[in-house]
Amino acid sequence: MKMKYFGLMLLLAATMFLTGCKEDELNSTSVFDFTPSEQNEFDRWLLRNYTDVYNIRFQYRYNDKETDHQYNVIPAEYDKSVAIAKLVRHMWLEVYNEGVSPEFIRSYTPRVIQLIGSNEYSSNGEIVLGTAEGGLKVMLYGVNNLDIDNPYINVDDFYRKHDALPLDLNYWFFHTMHHEFCHILTQKKNYSTDFQTISAGQYHSADWVNVKDDKAAKEGFVSGYASGEYNEDFAETYATYITMSPAGWQKIIDTAGTDGAAIINKKLAMVREYFQGSWGIDIDEVRDIVLRRSSEVATLDLRNLD
Repeated sequence: MKMKYFGLMLLLAATMFLTGCKEDELNSTSVFDFTPSEQNEFDRWLLRNYTDVYNIRFQYRYNDKETDHQYNVIPAEYDKSVAIAKLVRHMWLEVYNEGVSPEFIRSYTPRVIQLIGSNEYSSNGEIVLGTAEGGLKVMLYGVNNLDIDNPYINVDDFYRKHDALPLDLNYWFFHTMHHEFCHILTQKKNYSTDFQTISAGQYHSADWVNVKDDKAAKEGFVSGYASGEYNEDFAETYATYITMSPAGWQKIIDTAGTDGAAIINKKLAMVREYFQGSWGIDIDEVRDIVLRRSSEVATLDLRNLD
């Protein structure tokens, strides 16, 4: 089943447009040539750091066979692709490599990661941040919005405006990766159906896009997107918990109020039980690793290949 993780509507889309249109030094590497006759330095780096280690084909060149043709999208820029490849390795793959095992992440990671330069916008204002297809492929959108020299990861304020500058890489990329990876794992091993009963009858299946995050918390959902249906609720609870600091998570709980907090904590307990019982994963240990690595991002060289 194709899982899509949708973000909220940007109120200042023009800001993103202007960011993407600034003058940059052009790179001679074509982002349209997805079957090059000769590999460049980045291709060889990807082979060493993704294919050989994790059995992942990391595709940054534009391939229209990998995109949804109902949307108009553009290729990912070469320099931005280099930066995202290094960030995804540091903030996602190596988290599970360190916290669980190399064998685990190699076994369950998607086989293909495809980068797209722009976001996909639907007619009702939804923005596609990422998709995971059957556990085999993950698409990451909006790559060209990355500010390579000023990477910012927000772990303390879940309610910070998502279109605020600097852009929050946690929201736009890493939260999405953990969310989609949760979907992959729950497709391999089901979680308890008891989770479905916690908020039964309370989901906003038709209008979740209009549910503000703070309002959702009061209803027992960590985000507006979590209020859409129980599978997204489960993945959102996991991804939000492990990418937020204890203070950041507590802000969600405080916003939820007594009733909402009780529901969210009940869901978190079931998420924790699932990961421990099904995969031997302590989500608190994973969160510690995520937070430490988040603090390290500012020191990474995102322009040069190591």
